[in-house]
Amino acid sequence: LFACWIPGENEKYFGKTVPPPTDIVRYVSGPEPESLDPQIGTGQVEQRIYLALFEGLVEYDPQTLEPIPAIAERWESNADSTEFTFYLRRNARWSNGEPIIAKDFVYTMRRGLDPKFASRAAGQAYYIKNAKAFNEGAAFVQDAATGEFLKDTESSVPTRLTLPQGEKQKIALLKANPKLEQTVAGKTLVPVRGEDVGVEAIDDYTVRIFLTQPVPFFVKILPYNFFRLVPEKIIAQFGVKWTSPENIITSGAFTLKEWSPYDEIVVERNRNYWDAANVRLEQIKFYPVEDQATVMNLYKTGEIDATYNHSVPRSWLYMMQKKLDHQDALEASIEYYIINIAKPPMNDVRVRRAFALAVNKNLITATRRNMKPLSTLIPTDIFKGYPSVQAVEFNPELAKRLLAEAGYRDAEGNYEAGKFPIEEVAITFNTSDGNRYVAEIVQSQWKQNLGLTVPLKNMETKTFISLTAKLEYKGFARYGYAADYIDPYSFLSIFATSGGDNGTGWNDERYVKLLDVANQTLDAERRNQLLAEAEQLFLNEQPIIPLTTTSTNWLKKPYIKGMFPNALTLHPWKFVYVERDSEKW
Repeated sequence: LFACWIPGENEKYFGKTVPPPTDIVRYVSGPEPESLDPQIGTGQVEQRIYLALFEGLVEYDPQTLEPIPAIAERWESNADSTEFTFYLRRNARWSNGEPIIAKDFVYTMRRGLDPKFASRAAGQAYYIKNAKAFNEGAAFVQDAATGEFLKDTESSVPTRLTLPQGEKQKIALLKANPKLEQTVAGKTLVPVRGEDVGVEAIDDYTVRIFLTQPVPFFVKILPYNFFRLVPEKIIAQFGVKWTSPENIITSGAFTLKEWSPYDEIVVERNRNYWDAANVRLEQIKFYPVEDQATVMNLYKTGEIDATYNHSVPRSWLYMMQKKLDHQDALEASIEYYIINIAKPPMNDVRVRRAFALAVNKNLITATRRNMKPLSTLIPTDIFKGYPSVQAVEFNPELAKRLLAEAGYRDAEGNYEAGKFPIEEVAITFNTSDGNRYVAEIVQSQWKQNLGLTVPLKNMETKTFISLTAKLEYKGFARYGYAADYIDPYSFLSIFATSGGDNGTGWNDERYVKLLDVANQTLDAERRNQLLAEAEQLFLNEQPIIPLTTTSTNWLKKPYIKGMFPNALTLHPWKFVYVERDSEKW
């Protein structure tokens, strides 16, 4: 038997290790991106591309993911972390050479929060004064006689009282709260405007952001793509077509050269970028490839230089983990099933809990060397000082008792599978071998433990995103989430509103209140305790079924430098370069 040998192969690495002739990185980024607009896409696929094209006030450190200076060269906050002031670089430029100034940041944040724009990521900015009210299309309540705006006396922080502008929502709210109805009787509603949002251009090179409450970790949020600078003039001129190669203007280290959907995205060095002298790559080619076997073959033959996280098939892991080009780190991410609680039978917490109790997650991870079972919302061993909570563990007998209590029982009161409306549930997932593998295991678990054969439905990613966002799926849908910043709140914030990336329809004021109080707390230990209380409340309500957490599991050629195995597998491309001297690999 003769092994297949490829020129340039080295036994320490997997496949060909010959650097490309030019300063280029060829990167498999995952599925086709939803959009190149950084305030639309929310997935890791999109974030990887946004890191090249757009920059914000701060950037991720390529190793620790802590915020480092970007367009803002420095910043400061007041004593209680309710005001942050950012000082911009005077040499920052758009890719067309025009100067970047403070009002560009004001526009970017107002645009992202505009309810007409409907960004799913807008919740990331809700710490900013009046951001939530503006995004939700609310109105201030004004006393016409005095001109004064009413204060929200029930809020834990000083803020104006707001009401929904929609008549049905307003009537329902006031009907449920007679005291509030009496308070606002005869008062005038004044719509919250973008100008009311707490982002201010002090001068051309100073941005001040006012928060609704103390948020010591606020700067950690700002590298997220929602806050990356977008060009007002170009968006006004071209509308939704502003991201096409012939129209786009970018704020990051690269600009868009080509975009061939489902084929490749090519970005090239932005000569007008403020730090262009230290950007060593001339081009990055992003390839939207999902099939893992294809990814591995492209990597082995040297047609690509690096891959996205979780790109190594589980059957290859034993071999690949011995190779020096295999990259791994604990990942701030979770895999879970969202549950559509807006539709029966999943509007009953007993039913949701029963399905969660009937899944043995050890069977999912048994053959997946880089994964661990997960029964909580917050992955373990990532966030220092975060306390443990009581998780929902495998218990099929309790699951059947809960379903019987929910009404799916025989005359003797015992659980009867035939009574359950199986036609009202399914496991929906976007097309991927890994997603199907998990779905089939969960399906078999529910068949074995509950006597229910839940159908599987797979679809293309864009269709899946639309379906779940509109709550048009039945029962369960596969979600994965990677933290936007290294703090437990990044996970907890998903469910602070019923929109965005929530996908379940679940929302609870008790949960929101706990999160608000936690984030006003400057004591780190006390804050973690309050966040854990919120997580426990969430788990008790069971709007999701946590499945697994994982390590990053990706590949990088030895000649690619500046890409590091971090907890989010996010790489600020300005730091990446090709090292041709093999002595430095």
